[in-house]
Amino acid sequence: MTHSGTHGGLGVVQGTALYIASVLGTGLLVLPGLAADVAGPASIVSVLAVIVLAVPLAGTFAALAARYPDPGGVASYVRRALGRTAARATGYWFYFGVAAGFPVLAVLGAEYLSAILHIDRVAVPILVFAILIPPFAVNMLGVRVAGWVQFVLTGLLVGIVVFVVVTAFPAVEGSSFTPFLPHGWSGVGTAISLFVWAFAGWEVGTHISGEFRDPRRSIPIATAIALVVTGLAYLLLQVVTVGVLGEDAGAGAVPLLSLAEAVAPGFGPTAIGAVAAIVVLGVMNAYLAAFGKLGASLASSGDLPRVLAPGAESGGVPRRALLLTFVIAMVYCTIALATGGDLQTFILIHTSNMVSIYAAGMIAATLILPRFTAGWFMAVVAAVLSVGLLLLAGANLLPAAALALAAILVTVGKRLRRSSRQAVALGGETVAAEAADPGSIVEVKTTAVPAERSSALESSAQS
Repeated sequence: MTHSGTHGGLGVVQGTALYIASVLGTGLLVLPGLAADVAGPASIVSVLAVIVLAVPLAGTFAALAARYPDPGGVASYVRRALGRTAARATGYWFYFGVAAGFPVLAVLGAEYLSAILHIDRVAVPILVFAILIPPFAVNMLGVRVAGWVQFVLTGLLVGIVVFVVVTAFPAVEGSSFTPFLPHGWSGVGTAISLFVWAFAGWEVGTHISGEFRDPRRSIPIATAIALVVTGLAYLLLQVVTVGVLGEDAGAGAVPLLSLAEAVAPGFGPTAIGAVAAIVVLGVMNAYLAAFGKLGASLASSGDLPRVLAPGAESGGVPRRALLLTFVIAMVYCTIALATGGDLQTFILIHTSNMVSIYAAGMIAATLILPRFTAGWFMAVVAAVLSVGLLLLAGANLLPAAALALAAILVTVGKRLRRSSRQAVALGGETVAAEAADPGSIVEVKTTAVPAERSSALESSAQS
């Protein structure tokens, strides 16, 4: 559903901050260590591979968001090209599937806080739920306020990356890069799947595209700046993580603290831990702006209860949809804590849904963007690469498949209800005709449908 209206107040600076935070974010806190654990020094190759994927992907999303600003984001583009059921599945993948990332954010923030404050780990569950509250409160005030908050948080985030890289580079040892492929190319494939988490975030801007003052100018600029900053940050951080920590890079729940301790004992871990909490809040802040708008847009389209629809319009604050998102986040966090908080599992569930969204979005982009433009060529490349990522995801696609099935069942349910209403309406016409002339036999052909109803049926068939 496209929402027209006056554009919002986001400019290039705020938009760039939101993009950087949604892409950079908590990946910095955990992914360099996890990737080094599964791929060794070759994890650097996985970062380069995902950067290559990010360029056409980010470029395509920028072209879509600039040309078709809509709070439904990717789901609205899929609806234009592939129909309502595919769009519904895309919306569900983001709203319910990508939400599997909430416990990752909250647990990471809690782990870092407990480590630097020397709090007993028994308090981690309390910290997990406490971390959820501030970003939800900020987004209840509207995306413009969230944008300025994000600018400050992103500045701190970029600053800490620069600090770690500059401090760690002198301690890099060449011997840490051999053997380069300790787990073979399969390990690199797993690391690429993990790093999709790091570069999953370009779609966030599509949901808040209507909040930009000048989408066609601001979104491409913000995307380009964010691409350079995030790509360099992840690549340089992976190099120093492997080069300094070597085989110990994947050890522990807080790998960035280990790196900080190795290069700046005392001050380093304290600074990293403090900023880690800020990073978590910043990423949640960026994503919630998208979740709220998408939830309201799905409700406006009838894919979620319509009571959640207020706030989908440009400049509106989708408070009801944000409250539902808060409930979803609480449920996921509860499951994560009850099952031991295996972050890698939740990351892979999150990324498999993201890959599904990307594949659908890029295929839709090839169909709706003007052919042979720069955006269209990027969409073609990104579509091929996204399908390749689907193959890498394998069994991790099961949650995404379940959400797609739910979307299909909703479509079936809607069609059955329409058929039932149409049957009742036709039955009412038969009774009325008999009542009008009880002495005669009136033949009513069920295939004869008034012109206005025929038009409605044709419209509903497209859903």
